[in-house]
Amino acid sequence: MFRKVGVVGAGLMGAEIALVSALSGRSVLLNDANRDLTEKALSRLNGLLEKGVDRGFYEAGVVEDVMPRIEVAEDLDSFADRDLVIEAVFEDEVVKGDIFSRLDHITSDHTVFASNTSSISITALASHVQESRRKKFLGTHFFSPVSRMKLVEVIPALDTDVDVLESMMNFCKDIGKTPIKVKDVVGFAVNRMLHAFMIEAMRLVEEGVATPEDIDLACRLGLGHAIGPFQLMDATQISLSVQVEEILHDAYGDRFKPRPLMKQMVQAGYNGKKVGRGWYKY
Repeated sequence: MFRKVGVVGAGLMGAEIALVSALSGRSVLLNDANRDLTEKALSRLNGLLEKGVDRGFYEAGVVEDVMPRIEVAEDLDSFADRDLVIEAVFEDEVVKGDIFSRLDHITSDHTVFASNTSSISITALASHVQESRRKKFLGTHFFSPVSRMKLVEVIPALDTDVDVLESMMNFCKDIGKTPIKVKDVVGFAVNRMLHAFMIEAMRLVEEGVATPEDIDLACRLGLGHAIGPFQLMDATQISLSVQVEEILHDAYGDRFKPRPLMKQMVQAGYNGKKVGRGWYKY
């Protein structure tokens, strides 16, 4: 089942989706328009393996040769033999749609397409491929960091075959994840809950009720969260949260309107851990 996997996008999400697929013994092709980003991703994955990932699930003997299982694909034409292609580029329907449209003419008829979008309608994305392909199109929303987070939201589009959905659920289990089926609505399930939570956390900061540091501490110690909302925004880039909330705002109205303070942070260049400053300094 899906022994040959292609991943488009070598950012934090795409690179680790490639890693967990390779850890389960699969052949993986990783492509990104930015070749430098792909090289950095491979270096980071090597570092993750050296530090140690949760290997309890994976069969003995596979871990030692995991990196050779991940090959760099110079272009999308290399994906012609893939059984499954997972797209993991940034949240822009036009960009994602263009990638799927190109892949539709490159891959074989049996290839399944999956998008790692966190908020865009899967049925809308499926409209960018031929009608005959749409039964093999669905969403797979992984969570960051993929190497540690177990959940995957699996989202069938309007025309997704039941057999394709079942195969994807089994694939997720096979790579050590726990999948849940979620209806194709904007933001799916987790992000609708998460961003309502984040927006309220930012209101508390704007009103001077508590600091980002104390809110994060309260969430970890009082709610049992592994990470606080401000730490999470810094880890995933604050601009991504703005993007997702703008999509949710368009779909559901003012309850998801991005808070002014978060927009100010992005405009000032304080975009999170990657740039050395967000809600925290690094």
